[in-house]
Amino acid sequence: MLRADLGHCEWLPDDSKTGEMVFIPGGTFRMGSDHHYPEEAPSHRVSVDGFWIDRTPITNRQFKQFVSATGHVTEAQIAPDPKTYPGALGEMLHAGSLVFSPLPHITDLADWSQWWSFVRGANWRHPYGPDSNIRGLDDHPVVHVSYGDASAYARWAGKELPTEAEWEFAARGGLEAEEFAWGEALMPGGKHMANIWQGRFPVQNLGEDGFERTSPVMAFPPNGYGLHDMIGNVWEWTSDWWSSQHATEAAKPRCIPRNPRGGREDASFDPSQPGIRIPRKVLKGGSHLCAPNHCRRYRPAARHAEPIDISTSDIGFRCVVRMPLAALGDSEPCG
Repeated sequence: MLRADLGHCEWLPDDSKTGEMVFIPGGTFRMGSDHHYPEEAPSHRVSVDGFWIDRTPITNRQFKQFVSATGHVTEAQIAPDPKTYPGALGEMLHAGSLVFSPLPHITDLADWSQWWSFVRGANWRHPYGPDSNIRGLDDHPVVHVSYGDASAYARWAGKELPTEAEWEFAARGGLEAEEFAWGEALMPGGKHMANIWQGRFPVQNLGEDGFERTSPVMAFPPNGYGLHDMIGNVWEWTSDWWSSQHATEAAKPRCIPRNPRGGREDASFDPSQPGIRIPRKVLKGGSHLCAPNHCRRYRPAARHAEPIDISTSDIGFRCVVRMPLAALGDSEPCG
């Protein structure tokens, strides 16, 4: 059993929670990037305390156990309340979720509605619509889970969702500033390291890595911390509210934020939809739908905003367990 040394005492973790998890030693690292999408900037130093994190995304098998034990019904299985979505089209006010459904031709890569379709009856048990199922997919990541669904699972398991800083620190696998979770090359020696899109998204999927949609959670090599699928396969929820950029690094050279929790709920809304006030959280890791010609977010520094009520066929999650002092150690004042 790993003893977590907190300086003045030793804390023994609950093996029933952490036995299958990986312990990530705390440290300071440079979070974000100044070389890709603007929301990843500025690169800045942060510090995180040690924590345990799930070795893989939560699988269909694990989520099935949660649902059997609690009777949880996911948001995708419940028809939305029209009062929450003023002006919503009637066909959207049904139980269902967003499914990747590309057309043979597209006109604008900025228009995601060309390949995402709201499908009635799509949910974690029926990932591509009511006629699909998860037979044979027990070791694939669960999908069609909203932030609330992921949080409910975490509470049931006695765990929490990671902060963005914890997630990124774990994803880097001990590498300080490498492009990917395994180094500088996307395919070192021609080897596929993650489940991402090969070909011209979204009309040509070569499937060279062996998968067109999700893959088993241990199908690709782990990173330096022994974690699988931190990059690709499915996006993963974090607990941070969305902000359009990272906070600027503190002017004091020795003042490094500890265990930061980013963003504010009241500042996370989508300004392009003023009539719908659904807050957004940070997604990390990219998915099997990220490609070199579109959404190059298969990197630890990459991030994406997602409304907390949304579920799709490429969003999942994993959990963390924090040491007591880490749970209390919010950002130190820096300025």
